[in-house]
Amino acid sequence: MGGLYHPTAARKNAEYSLAHGFDTIIGTSGMSNDDFAALGKIAADNGRKVMIVPNFGISAVLMMQFAAKAAKYMPDAEVVEIHHSDKIDAPSGTARATAQAISKARQAKPVAPKQTDAPARGEWIDDVPVHALRLPGYVAQEEVIFGAEGESLSISQISYDRSSFMAGIRLAIRNVADLPDALTVGLDSLL
Repeated sequence: MGGLYHPTAARKNAEYSLAHGFDTIIGTSGMSNDDFAALGKIAADNGRKVMIVPNFGISAVLMMQFAAKAAKYMPDAEVVEIHHSDKIDAPSGTARATAQAISKARQAKPVAPKQTDAPARGEWIDDVPVHALRLPGYVAQEEVIFGAEGESLSISQISYDRSSFMAGIRLAIRNVADLPDALTVGLDSLL
């Protein structure tokens, strides 16, 4: 699978768009921090704005914000995400962003030991285990599970249909030109 939704193609299209005077919004996941930095520089050099959005679902963005808040008090967490079987990247950009937000928000180290040698555990992103599943019948689903002595907390989000992304896309389109920085990653700053 490739085409317009592949990270390499998305970056090339964004480079062209920014260099030709357009503010640009990217919804393709799988781009690296180097891609972000390069596109931010091109945007700044051309007086444009670029917004890279791991997930346009408002419920997904709120889930990430809630997870970051919970991580302050419950540092032990794991992320489980499920997407359609054609999704190229695993873990998803949303799962990566969620794990990074959890790690950044923690005020204490997790109690559970890091077990990177257990292959069934998934990928570790900033000391947060992330499990990725790709199955037919799904659009997008993510759950963050926190554990602490004597209690647990689960925060989940499900997109049943791609129409769930439209509100976030509209929000990005209406606000991209007014963003304070040349590069913005995520819808967080717009909520």
